[in-house]
Amino acid sequence: MAEPTAPTLRRNALGTWDIFFFVVSAAAPLMVMAGVAPFALQVGGLGVPTAYLFAGIVLTVFAVGFTTMSRYVTNGGAFYAYVTKGLGRPAGISAALLALVSYNAMQIGMYGLLGISAHDTLSDLWGVNIPWPVLALVGVALVWFAGYRSVDFGARVLGVLLAAESGILLLLAIAILVKGGNDGLGVDSFKPAHVFTVGTASVLALTFAAFIGFESTAIYRSEARNPRRTIPRATYAAVGFLAVFYSFICWTIIQAYGASNVIAAATKDPVGLFFTAADQYLGSWAATVMHLLIISSVMASLIAFHNAITRYTLAVTEEGMLPPVLGKVHPRTQSPYIAGIVQTVLAVLVVLAFALAGADPYYQLLIWVNTPGVLGIVLLQVAVSLSVPVFFRRIRHTEGVWQTVIAPVLAAIAMGVALYLMVIHISLLTGASETVNLVLILTIPVVCVLGFVWARWLRSARPEIYAGIGTGDAGQNSPADSDTSGEDTRLATL
Repeated sequence: MAEPTAPTLRRNALGTWDIFFFVVSAAAPLMVMAGVAPFALQVGGLGVPTAYLFAGIVLTVFAVGFTTMSRYVTNGGAFYAYVTKGLGRPAGISAALLALVSYNAMQIGMYGLLGISAHDTLSDLWGVNIPWPVLALVGVALVWFAGYRSVDFGARVLGVLLAAESGILLLLAIAILVKGGNDGLGVDSFKPAHVFTVGTASVLALTFAAFIGFESTAIYRSEARNPRRTIPRATYAAVGFLAVFYSFICWTIIQAYGASNVIAAATKDPVGLFFTAADQYLGSWAATVMHLLIISSVMASLIAFHNAITRYTLAVTEEGMLPPVLGKVHPRTQSPYIAGIVQTVLAVLVVLAFALAGADPYYQLLIWVNTPGVLGIVLLQVAVSLSVPVFFRRIRHTEGVWQTVIAPVLAAIAMGVALYLMVIHISLLTGASETVNLVLILTIPVVCVLGFVWARWLRSARPEIYAGIGTGDAGQNSPADSDTSGEDTRLATL
């Protein structure tokens, strides 16, 4: 009698748009615009819309090498799998640990934003005063449930939430354009005098952080329909949409107040900048809806990051680097449910620790925990870009020099500069003391060193596991996926 096969992730469950919803929802467009863009305007001035476009262009160049390599690497570990193929196992194992820490930091820190946003909304709209830690923990439970259910269930939920939050911002933008803004429509944001300034360079840290999550398209390879097509399409669609959407919405909010008034308005009331504009151009109902959608925007991002983390954990476990129990897939929902439980417990512990310490949910739980995550993910992007030309130099292939050398090198240089700007302007992200900022910055090199120590231990204590890391891909001399299964016809015109 044949042994029953172990449950696996649901195959052919996700098309291009499903993956698009996951990665764009992780970026949380409404949260970025209403919660971060006003602060960016304070620091960067009128050139902020251009800064979002610049970040989008750089990440599009990064996507060239990233998506080209995705055709040859079937491992769902994305970043760490690519770094292993290009820079070797020690670097790849270090990248695996850095990815796990960075994505968890990005996701768990956002429970502070969820808690305080839900608290303020309930208090302002209905006079209900529920402590933020309670609301954050309710969010943890809901995120766990969405992750426990099937991956296509999560995609449907995120699709609805993303449509709602994008829709309210587009309605506001259209209303501003129709009414002509405060002083008429202008293009000051795109003039060299406002683009090439120290302020614009300073906010690149914020604009690059606004795209975090788009690169997780490759994590869903095992569940994608025809991943050779869906992964690149979802990646380009996500980064292109975010770049244009962020720049357009930010430009329209400048028109709402007028180029001569918007900086003062953002400085006086950054939290209310978008809500005041919604009330003025659409009516009080829009401001109320936007308050509610801020909560759903954060929830959508939390769900997307949770899914990415559990699949990263699964990929690392399948390589033998983590205890096998973390690789268990639920037989009915086909989700990595043990990894989901572990990630949920970690989130509960961190939220409770900050709550018991009396920490501020926004400036400490969100900002302090998120900041190392942002730095870590950008560093991973630099490492992946450097891996691409090394990988393609070692194998036979038919890809062009633009995809395999020029674009990856340009991306590595540009993102290296962006990472440098993030570090030297870290106080813009944290508002913390020099000591706290130093600890946050040093977290990343410490994690990287621990990763290399982990690799050294694996090589000596478990050589059979170490030798198998990065060797599980079929066919390194040709694209890993054929075009024969599950063509996603919804983007057939691309």
